[in-house]
Amino acid sequence: MSDTRYLPVPDAVVGERADAALARMLGMSRTRTAELLEAGGALLDGRVLGKSDRVHDGVLAVTIPDQREPAPEPEIPGGLTLVYEDADLVVVDKPVGVAAHASPGWTGPTVVGGLASAGVTLADAGPAERKGVVHRLDVGTSGLMVVAKSVTAYSALKRAFKERTVEKIYHAVAQGHLDPTVGTIDAPIGRHPTSDWKFAVVEGGKASITHYEVLEMFPAASLLEIHLETGRTHQIRVHMQAMRHPLVGDLTYGADPVLAKKVGLSRQWLHAHELAFAHPVTGDEVRVVSAYPDDLAAALQILRG
Repeated sequence: MSDTRYLPVPDAVVGERADAALARMLGMSRTRTAELLEAGGALLDGRVLGKSDRVHDGVLAVTIPDQREPAPEPEIPGGLTLVYEDADLVVVDKPVGVAAHASPGWTGPTVVGGLASAGVTLADAGPAERKGVVHRLDVGTSGLMVVAKSVTAYSALKRAFKERTVEKIYHAVAQGHLDPTVGTIDAPIGRHPTSDWKFAVVEGGKASITHYEVLEMFPAASLLEIHLETGRTHQIRVHMQAMRHPLVGDLTYGADPVLAKKVGLSRQWLHAHELAFAHPVTGDEVRVVSAYPDDLAAALQILRG
């Protein structure tokens, strides 16, 4: 059996190679999308796409064989997977349930601890419990995270994140249908007025900017591609709640528990899908993409069904 999807080409991928564009749109590895294209599995406005063809505005018909891409074997403690490493930095694919670093009250696995256990030496910069950490992902959010191995990389990456030159692309599934389907949320975020462990859009909060585009619509929800201009704690979750479109499964920020149960999620449907930045030493572009983990992929199939 196979699954054919009809997807409008988002502005964000117009002009890209077909294999790269499909990897971003479908949350698959670039290797798998290349195989799909070589098998003639994608048509753009009725014309078969080759993997090196450039995509343009139109409607993609993508036929996906009914088989799951095997998950990579964990390479380091905590279930982390190394997706890129050199002398200056490492990019990991972080599963749900792993914190970026140790913190008061957290006794579970961490990215820093997992890398140290695997013998990866991180930059001797920053507080001891978060050596090399230049940005963070929530415990309940999966996906890509870069960690510095050299002091030079640490300083350059910290500056790049501060100056917003790092491209951070998330995929998320929000409840309902967003109108407009492409937009920007510019709303300040601060501590929630009554819940210390939550955040909210509040007057006087830190400037927070989220760009979104709908990739696919389902009867009860929408798959979004999100570009973060800023990186506040819980930013996407808070902004989606403020739009009255909380992330599916995000009970902390107002998601429907019935829908969460239906799709089998006990966390928010949110994945750090793509990360791109200038290498802090060579200046070359580093761009990595992460496929959806099993729980998010399964929930997506239920929503499509």
